[in-house]
Parts: sequence; structure tokens; C-alpha cells
Amino acid sequence: MRANDIIEQLKRVASEEKRKVQLRFFKTGVGEYGYGDEFLGVMVPQVRAIVKAVWEDITLEDIETLLHSPYHEARLTALLLLVKIYEGEEASNDIKEKVFEIYTSNADYINNWDLVDLSAPNIVGNYLFEKDCSLLYEFAQSNHLWKQRIAVVATLYFIRKGEFTHTYALAKLYMNTKHDLMKKAVGWMLREAGKRDVSQLRNFLNEYKPVMPRTMLRYAIEKFSESERREFMKR
Repeated sequence: MRANDIIEQLKRVASEEKRKVQLRFFKTGVGEYGYGDEFLGVMVPQVRAIVKAVWEDITLEDIETLLHSPYHEARLTALLLLVKIYEGEEASNDIKEKVFEIYTSNADYINNWDLVDLSAPNIVGNYLFEKDCSLLYEFAQSNHLWKQRIAVVATLYFIRKGEFTHTYALAKLYMNTKHDLMKKAVGWMLREAGKRDVSQLRNFLNEYKPVMPRTMLRYAIEKFSESERREFMKR
């Protein structure tokens, strides 16, 4: 199974009507964050079906080639294949390290929020859990939107393991972010951390709510009661 074979499979299930919807939904207009991205019109369940059918018959080299495709769905397929291989029962530590290296060295191609969100926790978060996490801070302090999002969304894996240190540390770094996608991502991670330890979240919000972007705060307190949400939004 080669990268071109995967793209042909994607094209066979593509829909022009869905492609037009995707172009709007993923903000591909001039000046928008997804400007220039190309879509085929394939939905995520269709991508997952292809991944399930081919993941044992494709090499990491061909997956990396697929990740360089101009087609959004081809890059999504590549990322979900990497996740599938990384999480496979027979995946050795060497394979996991190789997948991690392919992922982090190709961040320029992981260039929309869905691509990040469906892969960063499973690969970056999983690999770095209980290891040196300096890469997260390197990505966070870059001027690269998608590396920044990878850094914070990767901590979802940590959160699920009951570890919140990096989530809160990264949230502090993003207090002055101007990009809506980052405000939402940080707020989302704070909310997830709060589901496990709401007291820690409240303490953090009480300290940072005067400087926190309102979108970030709104996402973080989404699970609070209506009255508590109103109090926090007053700042």
C-alpha cells in the first residue's frame, strides 16, 4: 500500500458538496487560518474506515509521504495511521520513537485544529508522559500556531493520567495569546483538568482571571454552575 493508493481511495469516497462545506468550516479564505488548504470532501468516519483497512500494509515512509500531501484528508489519514501504529499492541519502543519523530519533525503539515486535536494527545502526549517535556515549551514559545496548539493539546494525555502540571504551566504562557484557536484550546484543557480537580482549577482562575482572555475563561468554566460562571466572567 503506497501513499498514492490511499489518495485514490480517498478520492473514490469524496463528495463535492462536502468539500464546499469543509472549505468554509475550516476557514480556508484569504487571511483565515486555513488559507490555501485543499479538501477532497471526505468525512472523518470514511477516513477512519480506510485507516482501519490499510494500517498493517503501509510503511512509515509512505505515511510520511502522505503527510506531505496538499489534501487535508490525506494528511488526516496519515496522522490517524501514525496513531494506530503507535497504539498497536506490537508497537516496540523503537517504533513509538520513530512515530514521535515523524510527527514532531513534520509539524508544518499538521496545520489545522482537527489534525492537531485528533493526534497530539495520542502521540506527543503519550510519548512525553513521565519524560523530559522541554519540547512542549519549545513548541509553545515558537511563533508557529500549530506547534503552539500541539503543545497544549498534547497535555490532554497527561490530564487523563491525573497530571496537570504542564497544562497549567503552558496556560500561563498563553495568557497574552491573540489567536482565538489558542484561547479555545487552552480553555478546553483547563476545563478538562477541572473535571478531575475543580479546586485546583478554581484557584488558578481566581489568580489569572484578571488577565485571562475572555474566550479562554469562558471555555474553562463551561462546566461550572450558571451563577459561578457569571461571577467569574465579571472579573
